[in-house]
Amino acid sequence: MNNSLPPSQPEHSINTTTPSIIYALYLANILIPFTALIGVIMAYVNKQDDHSFIQSHYQFQIRTFWIGLLYAFIGALLTLILIGWLLLLFYVVWLIIRCVKGFKYLSEQQPIPNPTSWMFG
Repeated sequence: MNNSLPPSQPEHSINTTTPSIIYALYLANILIPFTALIGVIMAYVNKQDDHSFIQSHYQFQIRTFWIGLLYAFIGALLTLILIGWLLLLFYVVWLIIRCVKGFKYLSEQQPIPNPTSWMFG
């Protein structure tokens, strides 16, 4: 009888609680201001984690915060000419997609394929 795990499953489980909390804080930021700030601080503190796949998540989370801040700032400025509302809507959808993809890869214990992406990773 073969007791080995399928190739897609890791041999041992790695604690992914902190990156999961950070993704949740980013999503909570849609309704509760400043939770993303807590999340990015946590990502900076933990970015030197031993596991390379988790390091890619921290890099992705840090970039998500800063790029998202830029999108939100430009969107807020442009609300005066109404196009900003569309940019803010794009920002919310962009954030949700990045966090969902992050959760997906994290649950599979895989690195983010392109953590430096400006779009969806």
